[in-house]
Amino acid sequence: MTHIGQDSTSFTAKPQAAETTVELAWAARTDTGHRREVNEDSVVCRPPVFAVADGMGGHSAGDVASGAVVTRLAELAGAELLDPIPIDRALSLSVEDMARGAGVTDLGTGTTVTGAALAYLSGSVQWLVFNIGDSRVYQLISGVLEQVTTDHSVVQEMVDAGRITREEADVHPQGNVITRAVGFHEPPIPDYRALPVRPGMRLLICSDGLTKELTPYGIRHFMISNPDPAAAADALVDAALGNGGRDNVTVIVLDVVAVDGERAEAVE
Repeated sequence: MTHIGQDSTSFTAKPQAAETTVELAWAARTDTGHRREVNEDSVVCRPPVFAVADGMGGHSAGDVASGAVVTRLAELAGAELLDPIPIDRALSLSVEDMARGAGVTDLGTGTTVTGAALAYLSGSVQWLVFNIGDSRVYQLISGVLEQVTTDHSVVQEMVDAGRITREEADVHPQGNVITRAVGFHEPPIPDYRALPVRPGMRLLICSDGLTKELTPYGIRHFMISNPDPAAAADALVDAALGNGGRDNVTVIVLDVVAVDGERAEAVE
């Protein structure tokens, strides 16, 4: 397990090119869970990039893979704003790093990854959300929770084809089978989505150890009930553990406190 970066109650980004000031606050939490011996999740919180990687491959290989990804993404820290090119490059370099890592077998190793980075797109500062695999990003705005990313998984393809419902997908025996990963001798190809940066919005970046144990309704409840990012992150992880904790669980709760001095009265 690799954890890069610390919680922050107040961080201000002032990208000169965009002439926009964004104040952020965030917290990250991770736990091995009740059934795993090793925590193969990794996390990075270093502006302008925030990401969670969920490793796989057995023994220490998953830890190697997720650690390689967040280590490369952490090298982007300090940039004023990002775009897909440096993120793509970091993910490609992480695959090369995995090949040299301890614990890697002939079967290979890999990891999911999902995250958000501050970017300058279409003339404004936006969140550039990216994902490979079934780790997710959600946004909460004015009490409405939305899953921003789309899983790269067998069951998601079944849902998209109308073969099963979303409820059936949650208990499907192939629920852990992903169709895209970073590693396993394949090029990393993330999906990207841009989100406007708005005061009062809250992002949740998480591994599937959370979404296996909590429904969207439960996630929304803990996100709304805990205005402080650290309290929200603690509550989400504790709830996942209380509901079984069958996998490693990792979360980042990321708040936009203000944009150009404009603040929301509270995170909703």
